[in-house]
Amino acid sequence: MSTSYSFVRSLSDAWQRTGSLLCVGLDPEPSRFPGAFANRPDKIFDFCRDIVDATAPFASAFKPQIAYFAAHRAEDQLEALIAHVHDKHPGLPVVLDAKRGDIGSTAEQYAREAFERYRADAVTVNPYMGFDSIEPYLAHEGKGVVVLCRTSNPGGSDLQFLEAGGRPLYQVVASLAAEKWNASGQLALVVGATFPKEIEIVRGLVGDMPLLIPGIGAQGGDVEATVRAGRTSAGAGMMINSSRAILYAGKDEHFAEAAARAAQDTRDKINAYR
Repeated sequence: MSTSYSFVRSLSDAWQRTGSLLCVGLDPEPSRFPGAFANRPDKIFDFCRDIVDATAPFASAFKPQIAYFAAHRAEDQLEALIAHVHDKHPGLPVVLDAKRGDIGSTAEQYAREAFERYRADAVTVNPYMGFDSIEPYLAHEGKGVVVLCRTSNPGGSDLQFLEAGGRPLYQVVASLAAEKWNASGQLALVVGATFPKEIEIVRGLVGDMPLLIPGIGAQGGDVEATVRAGRTSAGAGMMINSSRAILYAGKDEHFAEAAARAAQDTRDKINAYR
């Protein structure tokens, strides 16, 4: 696949152009939809489209979580949603949150799914099976590969803190990503906002590599600690994700306006510490 596109460059441009480090997560659950959309899986696209259009002025990226679409047989709506972002909000990257991780031949198919079917700009992957399970994604020139490193869930410590060569496994992953795996220059890492100390350590290991940081909002991550730990010298370098706190900020037909206010407030809180 030959293209002049670069996920990392597009993301950097979006940070600068929008003045925002906010990534809006799209985790649609029809049982939580308001008003006429309530309990309507066939309205997933409509709900997410309205959220995207309302929050785009305050965001630098979007992150749809594939399971919330696939569970409702809404993959076609996911395709339409990503196409809508590209068409109506060009320059705002879309990270497909899929957390894929499998052997090379299967990874090739997952990469085609993410980048050719859904036309995502980047995809999240699990590095547990090693570099040959990540390499097929890198064959898609310019596309981003966001590697799980230190995840925001408490159970992540079960494996990520195991000692490997005298240091925690998540630090080994960070170093491998920065020093050996990033031949394409399009890698990023997932580090949870619930662990600001680890964000700081990872930032020290990987330089200016982009970090996808979930865990603020509903998961309770501290915005100030997150930004101070993860910012680059230029005051950027992060996709700080909020999903539920923005998606479900409103409970009635004015849900999109409520989401916009929540997104603006989150962006402003982030910027206060940059």
